[in-house]
Amino acid sequence: MFKTKIKVLRAEKEITQEELAEAIGVSRGTILEIERGAFNPSLKLAFKIINYLNKKIDDVFEFIREDD
Repeated sequence: MFKTKIKVLRAEKEITQEELAEAIGVSRGTILEIERGAFNPSLKLAFKIINYLNKKIDDVFEFIREDD
């Protein structure tokens, strides 16, 4: 599972969910679900997000290990 800082980073850059979604080719709902932690993005999508935000992967995503 991933914890993300997308919402905070979007706020800093004054970018809406819709603007981010359009820029990377997904729906606003996808961004919402990623921000809520309900959807883990593919590696390809994660890189689209970090490239758009001009950040490193670990600045945006934190992997949370789920214990068995």
